[in-house]
Amino acid sequence: MRFMYVLVAEKPMLPNPALREAIHAMADREVKAGRMLDTGALLPRTAGAEVRIKDGKLSVIDGPFMEAKEVVGGYAIFELKDKEEAVARAVEFMQLHLDHMPDWELSCEVRPFM
Repeated sequence: MRFMYVLVAEKPMLPNPALREAIHAMADREVKAGRMLDTGALLPRTAGAEVRIKDGKLSVIDGPFMEAKEVVGGYAIFELKDKEEAVARAVEFMQLHLDHMPDWELSCEVRPFM
């Protein structure tokens, strides 16, 4: 089964060097094992655009657009056997953040593909 991890933070932050190294080590292991298919961090919302349908009209709004309480900061796509494995790997990933940057409030949403 394919799963997408969506990283959401109230306050965008960059990982410190120790966390960055730990994430790269985990990602390297997961890629070599054939479990991680893709991953990426996203630039701030100011660099993007929003395509919206509202009141039957389509519009394009360049960033920055309306402030959000939480912002998607990155993603990863995995091929795993089941939800339990997906959650276990997400817990391991989030533990790296807790170990290296305990003040960073961040969530990892685990979603299976249809």
